[in-house]
Amino acid sequence: MLAIFRNFRDECVSGASKAIAALAKGNASLAAGIANWWSEFTLQTKLLAVATLMVSLVMSGLTFWAVNTIQQDARLNDTRFGRDLGLLLGANVAPLIADHNLTEVAQFSQRFFSATSSVRYMLYADETGQIFFGLPFWEPEVENSLTIKRHIQLPEDYPGNEDQPMVRQHNTPDGAVTDVFVPLIVNKKYLGVLAVGINPNQTAVISTNFTRDVTIAVFITIWVMVILAGVINALTITKPIKELLVGVKQIAAGNFKQRIDIPLGGELGELIFSFNEMAERLERYEEQNIEELTAEKAKLETLVSTIADGAVLIDNNMQVILVNPTARRIFAWEGVDVVGSNILHHLPHSVQMEISRTLYEMAAGECESAEFRILLKQPTQRTIRIVLTTVLNLQRESIKGIAITVQDISREVELNEAKSQFISNISHELRTPLFNIKTYIETLHDYGEDLGIDERKEFLQTVNNETDRLTRLVNDVLDLSKLESGRSYTFDKVDLPQAIEQTLRTYQLNAKDKCIEIYQELNPDLPFVLGNYDLLLQVFGNLIGNSLKFTLAGGKVVIRAYQLDANSHSHHHAGKVRIEISDTGIGIAPEDQQAIFDRFFRVENRVHTLEGTGLGLSIVRNIMDRHHSQVNLVSEVGIGTTFWFDLEIFEEEILSTVETIPETLEVHKL
Repeated sequence: MLAIFRNFRDECVSGASKAIAALAKGNASLAAGIANWWSEFTLQTKLLAVATLMVSLVMSGLTFWAVNTIQQDARLNDTRFGRDLGLLLGANVAPLIADHNLTEVAQFSQRFFSATSSVRYMLYADETGQIFFGLPFWEPEVENSLTIKRHIQLPEDYPGNEDQPMVRQHNTPDGAVTDVFVPLIVNKKYLGVLAVGINPNQTAVISTNFTRDVTIAVFITIWVMVILAGVINALTITKPIKELLVGVKQIAAGNFKQRIDIPLGGELGELIFSFNEMAERLERYEEQNIEELTAEKAKLETLVSTIADGAVLIDNNMQVILVNPTARRIFAWEGVDVVGSNILHHLPHSVQMEISRTLYEMAAGECESAEFRILLKQPTQRTIRIVLTTVLNLQRESIKGIAITVQDISREVELNEAKSQFISNISHELRTPLFNIKTYIETLHDYGEDLGIDERKEFLQTVNNETDRLTRLVNDVLDLSKLESGRSYTFDKVDLPQAIEQTLRTYQLNAKDKCIEIYQELNPDLPFVLGNYDLLLQVFGNLIGNSLKFTLAGGKVVIRAYQLDANSHSHHHAGKVRIEISDTGIGIAPEDQQAIFDRFFRVENRVHTLEGTGLGLSIVRNIMDRHHSQVNLVSEVGIGTTFWFDLEIFEEEILSTVETIPETLEVHKL
């Protein structure tokens, strides 16, 4: 039994705990629901509800105060009336009770009770508290076979032997009844007590009820008026204000087409009219600005797309905003949509490794600009310069983005390298002949008298040769400098046979000394070509001089000139004359053919033959560039080399010249 009782107790405690927890959870949910419900109201509605509540509380307080005042006055009046009435009755019945004339007491009391409606009851008790007579009932009416004794329970604080009555009140369903206890004293002898019940004042009750009803009616009226005012406010004021609020938000968001169509008069009507007029003006202003901004944007995009350097604009989050075609070509972004994506995801790895940290520092405001020189290997090998610059707002207070300028400086790097190489080579080339000249002159100066005539002649001949070599080097450098400086030359008709003949006469003695035969194979009807006579002489001289230099004794050098046939060649070669210089020399290795036209590149450095300046073929290439032509070569080591280039026919001769190559060429041997 004890175990069963314990289990029952534990289950009851657990159930009570769960019930309390559920109740607490329900209260918390209810409080949260009320809070959410209250938060959904607008400030205007909350203020209206609070004001209504305050007015209701004030009115209720005034009503309660009025009711309490009336009730207190009625209670006071009832007390006075009951005391006076009790004293009057006590004074009249006390002698009768002292004489034991109860019949007269009963008759007097009956007449008095019937004559007034204010008395609710009248009870007579002896000194022991036993009731011996009472209205509206008395003892014979309540007696039966079982004798019933009635006693009156006097208050504990009832004095009993004092002259003044005791008054109290108690509530009944019909109202507050005033109880008056009058001691019956005759000749200072206490005979008992007279208890009289006084009915409440009907006028006071009616007044109290009326006041309460009026208060309730006023309270309900206030709330009805508030509700009606809220509805009217929502229909006439709140709705237009909400529409205005929505319109202002739309305008702030950039929707200048927003209009409010509510037919209202007065100040709200003027406000709505002014709002619509403002929106219309803003819409017109936006259209004008959009056109101007679109035009400026088109200009900017055109400008950015046409500049030679690459341009990329990114925001603080590394998102690409703008990129021009040059940058796309350099970074191989053709066909890739990089706008709106992170630039670090698309940059080549070498570039990303170099500039990532700096980009984040610039976005954080720790750096304003930076410059990098990076070697790219993809898609093609090139050297680029990247310049990073922060883009600030108009007040220059915050960073809006980063501008990335990309420059392809491969040509600049090559020129710098060529410049350095040129200075190094020219210094070396000048130092060698100058050193030889200085050495032989100092020897002649110090030991001239000790040297023989043949030795002195040999020394002077060496000095003369070195001087000629130095002169050729300086002349070649000057010629190359003139060609690369952009100096303008006059182009006119040139008689190729005459220029070739003049060149061959110059090198005839040199060819005989080396036992080399020189041939010319020229078209007898060769037309005039467009060119500069002196420059073409320099081209022929350099090419023939190289052929003689690298051709061994017994070899041959041939120069050919013929007009290209438009029927047997492409239209690109029509109206041109081709010149070829061939030799049976040592040839040029394939690895040297790509660099043969570079400055100071000399094949003799590899084959250990005659020395030269290394500028001749570079001069030839520059001259051909001026003639809008290109020098080509075919060579094989040990077999020989052939250089050729094309020249345009002079315009006056194009119409009178037939562009055909004769079946046989006239061959002249010099």
